[in-house]
Amino acid sequence: MSKNTEFSITSAERYSLALFELSEETKLLSQIEKDVTSMLNLIHQSNDFSNLVKDPTIKQDDLLNVINTITETYKFDKLFKNFLSFLIKKRRFFFVEHILESFIETCSRKRGELRAELKSAKNLSSDEISQITEVLSKNFNSKIKLNFKHDESLIGGLVVQVGSTMVDTSIKNKLRQIENTMIEA
Repeated sequence: MSKNTEFSITSAERYSLALFELSEETKLLSQIEKDVTSMLNLIHQSNDFSNLVKDPTIKQDDLLNVINTITETYKFDKLFKNFLSFLIKKRRFFFVEHILESFIETCSRKRGELRAELKSAKNLSSDEISQITEVLSKNFNSKIKLNFKHDESLIGGLVVQVGSTMVDTSIKNKLRQIENTMIEA
């Protein structure tokens, strides 16, 4: 692992922990968690904004103006707005995605939740997702926070990952196993 990667991961964890502690002290944790989720959704859904975040040539004032507009539009809490502005002024805004993801993980961990990823070849209903969440909660003896993604490339079946445990029942995986078997033979 390169020093830059280690630095970014360590920095992200420190900044996210600072945001968590500030949010908890001011009793705004649930509001800040909603704001963080909205900001992450914006980063993931808007290529333009994602590129802006990662562009080191953007002037601080321009970035502050963009963030002010976003915080007003989304009605983010003042604490979160100040935190984002602080990252810009300290020239750490390009870490914002990692920092916010680390913040969400910290919130989940403090609630005793495990994060799980679910991919399915078909679009699942909220009832089906709830049933899968219940089964996972029972099997792992913990609350599960499930992140669902619809992935047509799986052809059929599911892929579930909880921590380091992965269960892949997709047809795509089974075809890959058959192909590997045929190559080895």
